[in-house]
Amino acid sequence: MPPVRPYQPSLLRLLHGTMVVLVPVAWLSGFLVYSNHDGRWGRLGWPVPGDWIDIHGTLGVVLWPLALLFGLYAISIGRARLNQAANAAALLGLALAVGSGKLMDEDWLRNGQLDHVVYSLHLLAWLLIAGSVIWHLAALMKKGGIALATSVFQLQVRNNDFPQDWPKQMMRWFRRSV
Repeated sequence: MPPVRPYQPSLLRLLHGTMVVLVPVAWLSGFLVYSNHDGRWGRLGWPVPGDWIDIHGTLGVVLWPLALLFGLYAISIGRARLNQAANAAALLGLALAVGSGKLMDEDWLRNGQLDHVVYSLHLLAWLLIAGSVIWHLAALMKKGGIALATSVFQLQVRNNDFPQDWPKQMMRWFRRSV
């Protein structure tokens, strides 16, 4: 008998998949912003052309509502997964990055104003995301290996797990929680 493949709920796969694409791109664009405008603790040996502050900010604007939806999913239906410290750290890093990013003024870095507390929190979030994603992947591989890691990319959807079923799933969770 073949081994049973892990199954992740379709809403989780959609939200997590979106984060898998956007977070590394935002992280890398943030590195380029840091390298071009700050670089106190290291930088690339050359400036990377482009308006990376605006690119990074645009990614943040796109990430903000999706991160909010992902966070709401995580603290509701996915709450059991937050008992795993790596998952909670990744979500905390995402919340700190998006929240501090929304509070920043894009001209701070252009003007060389690197001493704002919010900017320091944004840098901390950048480090937290890097560490927690590595931790998250290591924990995932330890817990379920390749089968669990690739289950989030499956296109198969079970009965009662289509988009029209998501409101019912949320209501079931809400009734159990109250």
